[in-house]
Amino acid sequence: MRTAPSWNTLPEDLQLVLSREALRRAAETLAEHAELLAEEMERGTLADRGGPDALRLFAAVVRVTNAEAFGPVGHA
Repeated sequence: MRTAPSWNTLPEDLQLVLSREALRRAAETLAEHAELLAEEMERGTLADRGGPDALRLFAAVVRVTNAEAFGPVGHA
């Protein structure tokens, strides 16, 4: 039976690519959730306490910061 390699046995460049992709996906998930919350507030499903604009700003900041900090996968 073959076992999967552990994180520590992976080459460093592969660890970096995988880490950056995980961070990119996490940032995109946060941005998408912020957009969904803003839409729910606009529909009246959630109480609006000035949140939709702030959530959209947060989503934009997450996306811009992610793009500038990590760049495309495979270009480390």
